[in-house]
Amino acid sequence: MTPKAALIELLERVGASQGNAVLVNDEDLTQWSMAAVAAMKTQGLLTKTKPASSVICPGCERDCVMPVHIIPAKENSAARAFISCDKRSDISRVPVSFEKLNQWQCTTDFVCEFIATCLGLRRSNQLTDNSSFRNIGIAKGIKRSQILGVEADGVLSLIAGNNRLPLVELIEYHDGTYSLDDAMIRQLADTVTTADNRYTPSNAKREARKLDTSAMYESWQKEFRKLKKKRSNMSDIWYSQQIAKMEIANGRSAETIRKNMKS
Repeated sequence: MTPKAALIELLERVGASQGNAVLVNDEDLTQWSMAAVAAMKTQGLLTKTKPASSVICPGCERDCVMPVHIIPAKENSAARAFISCDKRSDISRVPVSFEKLNQWQCTTDFVCEFIATCLGLRRSNQLTDNSSFRNIGIAKGIKRSQILGVEADGVLSLIAGNNRLPLVELIEYHDGTYSLDDAMIRQLADTVTTADNRYTPSNAKREARKLDTSAMYESWQKEFRKLKKKRSNMSDIWYSQQIAKMEIANGRSAETIRKNMKS
């Protein structure tokens, strides 16, 4: 996977999170190139967070997501982590390395800081009534200046006035660093037609996008139930990977599908 594709996948997860933090573990990071991960961390898109409280159990082929138990370190023994399996009679405790519990997070605010830094903007502290919208700062086009913002509502969109562009369409990667297509952003600001500089997308448009996202999730959930009936002993990861190959995936990653395929 190219560095650009890796960041696009991360941003798609953030867009689908409806404003919640997106968590990735070290295993997720191994699917991305070292250069991509290094750039994400250096540019503030990924920061380390608290260890995972549950992981995919390595005890058998079922790939169950199970809670992790920790035995604290004692005078003569190191701390230990394990899963207590209740799915099979021939498996009891399954050791888990602490490395598997490492987690990193990305949030909409991290993305806004990244955009502001790329464009050299001073972050705005202006609040809005729209919980999925974040102001970034004043972007300058050739003809005018315009408040720039991000909306995370199924898809991450960069917004200026009544104009919007999917953020993934603006991502660039050169010489180990992510950047944005500033020419497209200047055009975004210059082509605004609304007279209100504080304009943000209408509730009607926002609700329509929510319905589209909800319908997509429902199609995943329906397909998950069908696959579950056919192959009841497979892991959630397997089901999500099958759905990711279908047209209803709409280009979303298997991990995004896994988190939203259960009603």
